[in-house]
Amino acid sequence: MAEIRGGAQFERAMQLLAEMVGDNPAILRVGFLENATYPNGTPVAMIAAIHNYGAPRAGIPARPFFTNMIAKKSPEWPSAIAGLLAANDYDVELVLDITGQAIAGQLRQEIIDTNAPPLAPSTIRRKGFAKPLIETSNMINSVDHEIEGR
Repeated sequence: MAEIRGGAQFERAMQLLAEMVGDNPAILRVGFLENATYPNGTPVAMIAAIHNYGAPRAGIPARPFFTNMIAKKSPEWPSAIAGLLAANDYDVELVLDITGQAIAGQLRQEIIDTNAPPLAPSTIRRKGFAKPLIETSNMINSVDHEIEGR
């Protein structure tokens, strides 16, 4: 990557970058989107939040899969996006789509990797297996991304 020094050179470089990226802002959303529901109509985002933060009154401990994924992976996102922009001729929509797919994959992997705290014996008996966060696979299969504003 070229080194940019000086006020005027920096200003020209930023103007060129702004022209390449465009002035139409976009929002990338990754996670459990508004249309994701269980068969009974319960929003997947609500159940995911309960599992992420816990519900002590209901006996559900926190299993912070989403919070942990963001803490572990988000430091990589800015440089990945910068590299993708340069490699894809500053096509913002394409880069946001690629980024959304990647972050969604990271979130799915974190759901798979989260095993603590262990399930209660009664939950294991009911489900027939001991893997937290996966019962019907509806939650993990609902992880998605969308781009708004492009």
